[in-house]
Amino acid sequence: MLDWYRVAILDTGRSAAVWALLGFVVTFGVTRWITVTIRARKAKQATSSGPIKDIHIGGVHVHHQVWGILMVLVTGLLQFRFSPASPWVEVLATLFGVGAALALDEFALWLHLEDVYWSEEGRKSIDAVLVAVVVGLALLVATSPVGLDEQDSASGVVGVAVTILIHISFVVVCLLKGKLVTGLVGLPMPIFAFVGACRIAQPDSFWARRFYRDKPRKLAKSQHRYHRLVTRRERLRDTFGGRV
Repeated sequence: MLDWYRVAILDTGRSAAVWALLGFVVTFGVTRWITVTIRARKAKQATSSGPIKDIHIGGVHVHHQVWGILMVLVTGLLQFRFSPASPWVEVLATLFGVGAALALDEFALWLHLEDVYWSEEGRKSIDAVLVAVVVGLALLVATSPVGLDEQDSASGVVGVAVTILIHISFVVVCLLKGKLVTGLVGLPMPIFAFVGACRIAQPDSFWARRFYRDKPRKLAKSQHRYHRLVTRRERLRDTFGGRV
């Protein structure tokens, strides 16, 4: 097991990404469990002297995004200043993932500047977390599609440049079609950008407004698929958000 970790993770430079993603996922799960527990207790009007409760300092409720933002800032500063080797880079990466999870779990509060954690607007936090996990996984499993060897010939450089141009074009088409997650994942993994660019656009996207105006059948197909997508997304939000 240790040999596999060294060869597949450590030697490939993926160790920091692995531990950051692990810290992120575990922290998000624990944080949601804690917030659901506190909410259920409040609904029953029960009190508790245990550690699972809201934190107040000077009479002010300190949201967990505050601790997350501080952790992201501190770990980033330490990494930039010292650029430590293993195992300290993995420690900082784990703490960065923990802080990112705490901060993004309350992303909706950043956006609306008010406590909307359990409201409809609070679902945006789940979207932010899911996007972060998907992008993190894509960056973890993919190698850079745009690398160049020092001995590449001029024709090879031209070929790579054309490939990059086509790749970025697919990513841009994904974004214009309203496929943000597919476009972001498509940056490190070109196959996702290609598939997203070929599939039909979302009905409220720039692409649909520009190219589907005179194509009612295509617009209807887009709306039908988008409705199914929204239904699935709402179920996913409720599952990860601890809603019933």
